[in-house]
Amino acid sequence: MTMKKIFLYMTAGVLAMASCDLDINDNPNYPADSDVTADLLFPAVENSIADCVGDQMFNYSGFFAQYFEQAPTANQYNDLAELNLDEGSDLFVRCYRNLYAGALTDINEILEKIDNTSDAFACAVMRTQAFQLLVDNLSDAPYTEALQGIDNAMPKWDDGQTIYEGVLRELDEAEAKLNNADMTLTDPMLNKDLNQWRGYANALRLRMYLRLIDGGVNAADYTNKVKALVASNKFFTGDVAWDVYSNASGQYNPWYDSYYSLGTINHCAAYPIVSYMRITNDPRIAYALLPSEETGGYVGQIPGAKTTTGDWLGISSGYNNDFVSLVNYKVMRAAPTYLFTQSELQFLIAEVQLRFNNNASAAKEAYEAGVMADFALKGIEGAEDFLASTRTSWDAQSGTTNQLNLIYKQKWVALFMCDHMEAWSEIRRTDVPALSSASAEEIFSDGTVYTPGDMIEPAVNHIVAGGLAKRVPYPSIARSLNPNTPPAKTLNERVFWDAK
Repeated sequence: MTMKKIFLYMTAGVLAMASCDLDINDNPNYPADSDVTADLLFPAVENSIADCVGDQMFNYSGFFAQYFEQAPTANQYNDLAELNLDEGSDLFVRCYRNLYAGALTDINEILEKIDNTSDAFACAVMRTQAFQLLVDNLSDAPYTEALQGIDNAMPKWDDGQTIYEGVLRELDEAEAKLNNADMTLTDPMLNKDLNQWRGYANALRLRMYLRLIDGGVNAADYTNKVKALVASNKFFTGDVAWDVYSNASGQYNPWYDSYYSLGTINHCAAYPIVSYMRITNDPRIAYALLPSEETGGYVGQIPGAKTTTGDWLGISSGYNNDFVSLVNYKVMRAAPTYLFTQSELQFLIAEVQLRFNNNASAAKEAYEAGVMADFALKGIEGAEDFLASTRTSWDAQSGTTNQLNLIYKQKWVALFMCDHMEAWSEIRRTDVPALSSASAEEIFSDGTVYTPGDMIEPAVNHIVAGGLAKRVPYPSIARSLNPNTPPAKTLNERVFWDAK
């Protein structure tokens, strides 16, 4: 029996635990099996996408968003910290397989087996999410000719704008066909609640419309669309999360299982997130990080400094894990994989209210709701006091620019240890946190030249043009199997919506 069949015959809970690394050569062309029902396939779709977001993307985006740094006594992620990545690094291979050979192929098979419009709409939502992730990482991807199996084994690659607008159009068409039928697919994520699926679809539209606007694509049209979405206020409640993990061995959150369950300690805190959470007296820092055993406080490592010298931390003696704040892996043991948090949604609404509706009062309400939602998600008390402090109080910010900056910064904080892929994407879209004009060495030598929370160009940076990671390389498996794969891209080349 193939791995895929074993995977499908498991219960929904076990489906989530079995992170299945599929073969992209075989999977798009495998024959449909009549005893593999659409009902069994849909949880596999949800799991395949959640596995990408909650495992590989969570890890590398954690470095790109400057949440993580390489722990001093390990070396596994020096290349991520120093942006020493190309197609040979195979950073995106597992995600590419899971999305194309897993989720998207399974969606096609489901659609062949059903005639229920609500089930088809849920498939369209997941298809939109999958292609959004592909574009946000690669910019270009197979789309119009993809997933045709032996009929077209070498599909062309489409540009990101074509893909974004294409799947959004598909989503609109699927929603227009809804006839109030109940969902029949097994759905561990949103429990067959069609209102939740509609709300999730609207949140994806909001996220993607803002990226299209800031990418200079039909900005006036998409501005009207985001204003209409916010005015209708038909979004999901709670969080959109793949919440099936537990504290039992073999049932852990995939990132925890991949990066900590064997006892390795590869991640410490990056200086940008620590410096900002310290200066704002943010109690959520205790959720995400462990204090330094040496200082008792929270200490972050300057990005990309691991291989340069043992004294980059500014500690007078020694260089080991005692002097930095390690990531609190244990909070991730049974943590859900978040595809869309309520906190992120509220911050996006706050942005629309401020930027496009000129409604500072409504923006304040959504901003505060975003902060409170994240405090609640992480089980941390003190949201009201935090929102009353000078650096995080809405009323203490003068002018739209400062208010927008606050929304973006607090979104960055809220996504820490929740959804690192969206954090990295939002940094690229908004340019907040800003990139410090001071170099890593200057910041180490004189902390007064640095604004807490700003991004820092890595001390060792393998991007020839400098700067931060703007994309991931194409997966090597795509190039080896498909001659239509575009010429190689470097990390400093922006995805289509990152026009700044």
